[in-house]
Amino acid sequence: MSDIFEIIHKDAAGRIGRLETAHGIVETPTIMPVINPNIQTIKAPELKRIGADMVITNSYIIYRKPEMRELALTGGLHSLIDFDGPIMTDSGSFQLSVYGSVEITNREILEFQMGIGTDIGVPLDIPTAPDVTREQAESELITTNQRIKEAREIVPQDCGMLLAAPVQGSTYPDLRKRSAQELSAVGFDVYPLGAVVPLMENYRYSDLVDVIVNSKMGLPSNAPVHLFGAGHPMMFALAVALGCDLFDSAAYVLYAKAGRYLTDRGTYHLDNLQYLPCSCPVCSSHTAQELKTSSPEEKLRLLSEHNLYATFTEMNLVKQCLREGNLWELVEQRCRSHPSMLDALKQVVSYSGWIEQYEPAVKSTYFYLGPESAKRVEVVRYSNRLDRFNLTGKVLIRDKKRKNEQEYDHVLVFKPPFGAYPVELDEIYPAGQAEICRKMDAEAISTALENLLKLIKLNTDVDFDIDCVYYKDTFAKLDAPSYSAEILECNNVNIAKIDD
Repeated sequence: MSDIFEIIHKDAAGRIGRLETAHGIVETPTIMPVINPNIQTIKAPELKRIGADMVITNSYIIYRKPEMRELALTGGLHSLIDFDGPIMTDSGSFQLSVYGSVEITNREILEFQMGIGTDIGVPLDIPTAPDVTREQAESELITTNQRIKEAREIVPQDCGMLLAAPVQGSTYPDLRKRSAQELSAVGFDVYPLGAVVPLMENYRYSDLVDVIVNSKMGLPSNAPVHLFGAGHPMMFALAVALGCDLFDSAAYVLYAKAGRYLTDRGTYHLDNLQYLPCSCPVCSSHTAQELKTSSPEEKLRLLSEHNLYATFTEMNLVKQCLREGNLWELVEQRCRSHPSMLDALKQVVSYSGWIEQYEPAVKSTYFYLGPESAKRVEVVRYSNRLDRFNLTGKVLIRDKKRKNEQEYDHVLVFKPPFGAYPVELDEIYPAGQAEICRKMDAEAISTALENLLKLIKLNTDVDFDIDCVYYKDTFAKLDAPSYSAEILECNNVNIAKIDD
């Protein structure tokens, strides 16, 4: 696996990578537009022009049509759909989830995918829906993993086709983790996270976070991960920050069929648009009224094109933010575009300890953008390292520079949500390079006070003078957060007389 996937840049748990396939190297994260082999609303060469380096299609649909199957077997898959880049094929699992059965075996579909020259093939797994009983989830997971392990024996590792191993387990986090561990012990090339479309369709992004993180916990850190059916730009930043590398979706055309216009903040209905909030080639050459009154065929094509441009624009922004080290700021911005996404953000912060192992130690800056920022990895990591400060004698903790600082052995700066840090680190990431609001919220101040109390308890033989003008009420009032009261009770703490 490490031979075909190289990680070249990281931020949070996200990464920019290079995935090597038989038809070229693809930079990840990337989105694979779904191509229906029966009806191509946008032809494959146009998809490439718009930004697709890789596409995905359904091998089962091709297999079921004798004429199409023969063309694929004789001329190859790439010739059939007229795309010269890497192609991934699904196995019929989607049809299995919709209709309950398919007329093919695991071996047959795998051998067919190899025969038509697929770049990434998928076994016939069982996509277990959310919220089924645990008994059903476990039973179907056993069958799925048996088929996937069988696939490893059917598909030679030198055949030119990468083999994907879908991670299942419904909405049971421990089953997702177990599935990932079992499959990674065997060794595959790509690990798709399956049966998550119903979660996204029902805006259950918080549950999606649990699925992604627990699956990732069971996989090697360098394993390429594919989030099946994820095609709305609104959630790319979140999924990439959690370590997803490949995305696919027919959303660009399915939304267009329903007259829906994709943006990075959500979806508009074309009928309600008076203006087009985009400058892609479609939107810069048409008005909203022109789109509304175009023929059904033309409207579908133009909306599909816009939706693709919006999709690739957002993915490029995600990659740029990842490169610059501010992906998490983009995640917070996007997650505040919808209440269900905000639920997901709140769930993500509960996994800060897991994300911490991937987060780069040094970045350019930290932006405080709301209560969830107080639980970001940088703050958690800072709290865990407070025992590294070697304090002695008298210590001043202040928010603004004081005239009598030379009287102290150490001077610490108080800045929410981090707490207190040595003035020598005033230009050092993260606390010294943190951009915060002038009026911080309760979550930030509480976290800062929690860290301050921890620092005081780690240095019981040190005398602390706290002199913070802006936060004086936080320390002095009895109705302040509980950490404030605990600080006041410490014998080695003195709240300095503050001169406004």
